[in-house]
Amino acid sequence: MQLNPYEMLKKQIDDAARYIDIDPEYFDILKEPREILEVSLPVRLSDGSIKVFKGWRCHYNNALGPYKGGIRYHVQVNRDEVIALAGWMTIKCAVAQLPFGGGKGGINCSPADLSIDELEKLTRAYALGISRFIGTDYDVPAPDVNTNPQIMAWIADTYEKIKGFSQPSVITGKPVEVGGSLGRSKATAQGGVYVLTEALKALNFNNKDLSCAIEGYGNAGSYMHLLLEKMGIKVIAVSDTRGGIYNPKGLPASELKEHKMKNRTVSNFPEGENITDRELLSSNADILIPAALEGMINETNVSDIKAKIILELANGPVTPQAEKMLSDNGVLIIPDVLANSGGVIVSYFEWVQGRSGEYWDESTVDKKLYNRITEAFREIWEIKGRKKIKMREAAYVTAIGRISQAMRIRGIWP
Repeated sequence: MQLNPYEMLKKQIDDAARYIDIDPEYFDILKEPREILEVSLPVRLSDGSIKVFKGWRCHYNNALGPYKGGIRYHVQVNRDEVIALAGWMTIKCAVAQLPFGGGKGGINCSPADLSIDELEKLTRAYALGISRFIGTDYDVPAPDVNTNPQIMAWIADTYEKIKGFSQPSVITGKPVEVGGSLGRSKATAQGGVYVLTEALKALNFNNKDLSCAIEGYGNAGSYMHLLLEKMGIKVIAVSDTRGGIYNPKGLPASELKEHKMKNRTVSNFPEGENITDRELLSSNADILIPAALEGMINETNVSDIKAKIILELANGPVTPQAEKMLSDNGVLIIPDVLANSGGVIVSYFEWVQGRSGEYWDESTVDKKLYNRITEAFREIWEIKGRKKIKMREAAYVTAIGRISQAMRIRGIWP
C-alpha cells in the first residue's frame, strides 16, 4: 500500500537512523511536528454564494532558526501532507546549512476554478488566519505549488496592514518591486541544475550524449527545461496535469513554454506527439526529473522507469518502496532535500536582503546559490561514498546530525 507523505517522512528518518549515532529520543522528536494551525476560510464568491475553504500552517522544528516553508494551493492539500512538507523543509534547511527550521502551509482548493478576485479574497483570508502564526523571526512563508509572487504580495500586504508597520522579510518569493530578490523565480531549477552538473561530473557523464524527461511543467519544470537546453542536455518529454508531449529529437524550451502559457497545457504542441504521464515515465530518457507532487513514482509504475538518474525537483516524488527498487537496479536518486533546495536558499537570500535593506544583483545571487548548494552536494556525496549508503540517507545523516546537535545544546524545555 502506498504510504501517505507523513508516513514517507517518518520512514526516511528511520532509514537514516541506522547510520548516525545520536540519542534515540531525538529521532522521536524529529518525527513529530511541534504545532499545527488549522483555519476555516469563508469566502464570498463572485456569484454571491459563500464557500468555506480549509487551510493549515505547520511549525515542524525550529532548533536551527525560524520556521521556513512554502504555501501551496491544491485540491490534494491536507493535514498530513502539510506536516510532511514541513518535515522535509526542516531537513532541507539543515542540509543547506540555513539558519531556519521547517514549516509549511496550504489551502485545499482548486485555484484554476477561482477568479482573480476570488483568489485574492481567499489569500487575504488565509493571511489573516495565520497572521499570528508568522513573522520575520518566527515563521517565514514562501511560494509553492500553484502559488506565485502576486499571492506572496497579497499575504505580505495583509500582514503589514494587520500589524500596522512594514516588514518586507515576513515572506519571500515576492515580486522584485515590493522587496523580492532577483533570481528567486528560477532558483529551484537553477539549484537543481547546479546539483545535476556536480553529479554528472562525479559520474563522468557527457552532457551532449544525455536526454531528459520532466514530469510537471510548472515554474520549476519549465525553467529546468530552459536551463538544461543551455547545458546541451536534450529534453525529449514533458508532462503536466492535462497530458504530455514527446519528441526524440528534443523539445524547444521557449516555444513549448509559450504554448503552455497560451493553452494551459503542453498537450498538442505542434513539434511533438501527445503521450500519457505513464509513457513519459517509461521513456528512454537518461535523466528523469519529477517536478510535480509527492508519491508520483510508486510501486504501480516504478517498473516502467528506464532512467539512470532521477533528480527530485518535487517534494517526495518517489515513495520509499519505489526508491528501494530503483536503487537495487542501480538508479541514482538525487533527493529532494538537496535537489530542490535552491528555492529555499534564494528565499534565505531574500530574507537577508529584506532585513538588511540591501539589494543584490542576479549574478551575486547565482554565485551565492552555486557556492552553497555545490558545497552541500559534495558533503553528501562524500558521506554516501564513505558509508556506502544512498544519497537520501547521506542527506538525512547530515541534516539530523545538525538538528540534533542544536537541540542538545538548547536543551529540551519545557
